[in-house]
Amino acid sequence: MGFWRQLAEYLYIKKKDPNAPRTQWMKYMHGINRLSLIMFLIAIIIIIVKLVILKRH
Repeated sequence: MGFWRQLAEYLYIKKKDPNAPRTQWMKYMHGINRLSLIMFLIAIIIIIVKLVILKRH
């Protein structure tokens, strides 16, 4: 599976492959990956907002 496809699935942009094997541990792993990716994107947004606000002053 490609990097961009996996990223799109984590962000609910693309539907998951119905033929992909689904085990309980795989669900946990994907859930943790999704959580860390969302936290990373939120942190990037906060950093950008702070940079924009600090540049005004």
